[in-house]
Amino acid sequence: MYIPFPETDIYCLTDSRQSLGRSTVDVVRHMLEADIKVIQYREKDKDAAVMLEECRAIRELTRKAGCCFIVNDHVDIALLCEADGVHVGQDDLPLADVRKLIGRQRIVGVSTHRWSEAESAIRGGADYIGVGPIFATATKTTTPPVGFAYLEEAAAKATVPTVTIGGINEKTLPEVLRRGALCCGIVSAITLAPDIPAKIRELRAIIREAR
Repeated sequence: MYIPFPETDIYCLTDSRQSLGRSTVDVVRHMLEADIKVIQYREKDKDAAVMLEECRAIRELTRKAGCCFIVNDHVDIALLCEADGVHVGQDDLPLADVRKLIGRQRIVGVSTHRWSEAESAIRGGADYIGVGPIFATATKTTTPPVGFAYLEEAAAKATVPTVTIGGINEKTLPEVLRRGALCCGIVSAITLAPDIPAKIRELRAIIREAR
């Protein structure tokens, strides 16, 4: 059974380069302890066989937890591990071709950096869009920050769920929420935390206070 893209506050992403030496599977296990509802597997420097093995293990964990599981970029791995969906960027396979491969029963998310890209993704049938990076970030070194203007435009105009991403942490989160973010994609602020569930509780307390 596949889970539709959830209404939620935090969208977690993996990054083994920033995980304090912990395995990606262990990091996901800690995220699930905090009742995270959507997790994206995003690993840039691993062999395909390793990624598939990790994704199959994560799929089992997320399925048991009722968590939506998204694989970044790799449509083949998403299909092989029976993920709930795939996320692609502007330089990855075109949305229409991804949809042909993955079908209508799985989620497709698209990274966008300006409103014209968001319009195209929404028109093309994306289930949600990524909005960012809002701030400079070590995980998106090739894409310049888009700042708040695009976030505010996407928050006002988008007809699908948006995930605001890029340099979001406990310091930047209040302003991002004030500018219209509903769901925030957070990477290193969580993966670098010694106690991941405690960090997620801290971030959620900030969200509750802001709202």
